[in-house]
Amino acid sequence: MLRPDAGEVMESRSAREILAAVLARPDEVMLEVGAGGELLVARLRVVIAALLLVLPLANAVSGGTVRETLIGLGGAVFVNVFAQVWLQLARRRRRYRWLSFATVAFDVTATTAVLIVLAFAHLPAALNSMVVWGCYLLAIVLTALRGDGRTTLFAGALAVLQYGAIIAAVFAFADSPEHLLSSDYGAVTPGPQVQRVMLLVIATMITATVVYRMQRLVEMSGTDGLTRLPNRTWLLHRMPRLLEVASEEDGSLSLALIDLDHFSRINDEAGHHAGDRAIRHVVEVLKGMTERNERLVRLGGEEFVLVMPQPLGTAWERVDAIRRVLGQRPFDPERGNLEPLRLTFSAGVAASPHDGHDLSTLLRRADRRLKMAKREGRNRVIARDG
Repeated sequence: MLRPDAGEVMESRSAREILAAVLARPDEVMLEVGAGGELLVARLRVVIAALLLVLPLANAVSGGTVRETLIGLGGAVFVNVFAQVWLQLARRRRRYRWLSFATVAFDVTATTAVLIVLAFAHLPAALNSMVVWGCYLLAIVLTALRGDGRTTLFAGALAVLQYGAIIAAVFAFADSPEHLLSSDYGAVTPGPQVQRVMLLVIATMITATVVYRMQRLVEMSGTDGLTRLPNRTWLLHRMPRLLEVASEEDGSLSLALIDLDHFSRINDEAGHHAGDRAIRHVVEVLKGMTERNERLVRLGGEEFVLVMPQPLGTAWERVDAIRRVLGQRPFDPERGNLEPLRLTFSAGVAASPHDGHDLSTLLRRADRRLKMAKREGRNRVIARDG
């Protein structure tokens, strides 16, 4: 049976489904990717903020007024100070869920604040300063690096609302058309302002689409195609954070490496299609037994990992109970005269901090115990070294 490729899956979604996906909270892998993106944005912000210091000097050299130069310099210094603050917060190991929204609000509002100050100095400058207005576009586009569509839509909506308010205020405070004319900035008219608002909307839509594509690609790279379970990629990205949280809370995190016993006989006797159905049967049983705070991961073939926020002894009891239930629910190959097959598994369990503090160490310990279970006759769970 042919499965649609990634492009076909994404293109088949309706606009409403895409919007819902963008508005939804990203999965844990995407949040980890987004945390790295936030740090990258913070570093870029520092570089951009440093470059902004050059703009007031360029304005002064090109014949700009002293007031405009001082306004630009003050705004650049303000942005540089906060850029360092955001960078330090982004570098911390602890993930602040509000940080992305706070920095997006800062990027957009700082642009608005500079435009407001320019308006007090020279009314047309507030709406025809393309360099400052372009910072709205930068703020929107940079949200793509965070991998969270909610921040993109937030940035776009905030930019449109704030810039729209500036447009309304400038036209309201202009006593006559002459006040909207400038030898430096040209004439301020409604048409170009509406176009700029539309450009902000378009930039938001394009950036949100890019984020959506990124989210779907990351989701598919971290999801097993047959069972829709998280896969090895998910485990590699997510486990460090789970171990970190367990350590911060002085808790335990156990990992069970599960391997189905004699699984090749199903492929040999009933065919690979039946083997796929048998894998899905096992996943259905295992998922039915796992609790909400536990995660079942498929490493590949007939090998799985069960992640449990529990100490070693409790984890062993959980996995052994799952083993017994699976043995009581035979798989029906539905082919020829084959009788329902009783499926069993062997498992090795390791826990942090008792057996190690990183994924690699825990997997090695669990694999060693899994091999012991195989040698001792299979269909058993071992949580201690012999």
